[in-house]
Amino acid sequence: MTVLERLADIIEARKGADPESSWTAKLLAKGPEKCAEKFGEEAIEAVIEAVRGDRDRLTAEAADVLYHLLVMLAARDVTLDAVLAELERREGTGGLAEKAARR
Repeated sequence: MTVLERLADIIEARKGADPESSWTAKLLAKGPEKCAEKFGEEAIEAVIEAVRGDRDRLTAEAADVLYHLLVMLAARDVTLDAVLAELERREGTGGLAEKAARR
C-alpha cells in the first residue's frame, strides 16, 4: 500500500470523526465546497512556489495539494481507486489524443 493509499484510507475514516478531534474531520464537516476551496488555495500556493523555483517549498506545497485533493475527493465520495483507474484507462494514450477523445 502506498502512502497515498494509506492517507486516503485515513481521510475516509475521519469522515465520521468529531470535527474537534481532527483537522480532516473539521474540513469534511464544512462540506465539499469548503474542501474544494481549500484545495484551490493549496494549488495556488504550489504554483507560486513552482514559479519562484524553491524546490523545498514546492515539495511541501505539493504534499499539501495531494492531501487536500484527497479530502476534496472524499467529500464527494470519489475514491483514490477511481482516480487511479481513470489514469490507468488513459495510460498509453498521448495527451493530445486523450483530449480530442473528450470532445
